Amino acid sequence: KGPRYYQTLLESYDQNKLHALRVYTQAYLACVAAVDDSIGTVIDALENSALSESTILVITSDHGFNVGEKEWLFKASPWEESCRVPLLIRAPSLSIPGSKVTNIPVSLIDLYPTLVDLCGLPTDNRMDSKGAFLDGYSLRSLLENPESEEWEGPKAALTLIHDPKASNKQGTHHYSIRSKNYRYISYNNGKEELYDHRKDPYEWENLAKSQTEVASKYREILLGMIQDISKNRNRLESR
Repeated sequence: KGPRYYQTLLESYDQNKLHALRVYTQAYLACVAAVDDSIGTVIDALENSALSESTILVITSDHGFNVGEKEWLFKASPWEESCRVPLLIRAPSLSIPGSKVTNIPVSLIDLYPTLVDLCGLPTDNRMDSKGAFLDGYSLRSLLENPESEEWEGPKAALTLIHDPKASNKQGTHHYSIRSKNYRYISYNNGKEELYDHRKDPYEWENLAKSQTEVASKYREILLGMIQDISKNRNRLESR
């Protein structure tokens, strides 16, 4: 849909790309501003209540949108603007106000084990011994020490882009992983993309063919993460 929506937008404005993208981006940012305002209303109500210092606050969202970059106007891309989402956590007496974790990408799948940990709830989420443990890792250590580069979770965040025409077998969809410095993308047709975020934060220069060793390293990391999920390693049994 990304390329089709992009072309449809241009057709709606007589192929005036700059004007079309300005109008669309203005509307997109208006939506963001409206959500920000609503979040502020909720936070103000919480801060003015007796529950403020006993409530864990999490602000996050679904995917973002590409707004014309790479001629793509939609979600469901393997690139930064679509994969990255806001994630803010305030845990009273634990998190550090104004701090920011910049060294380690984390995933929304880490929210459940984080809340279970912070609330002191049982970590076994299975209905019986035949069930599988949920994936994800508690973010407690990063809340306590945002500058730390050590935690139990992986060094990269995994995103799967579903291909509705494919089966659910491993390798039939598109995968994207984001480490501190790189994004690596593997498409189900065999094509790859590699971006160095230290030099190219908007992901314009594909380095997959010029930096084959780095691409190979992240290909192995990606395959390892997929296999880890598919095997459903019961990490909690040893605790």
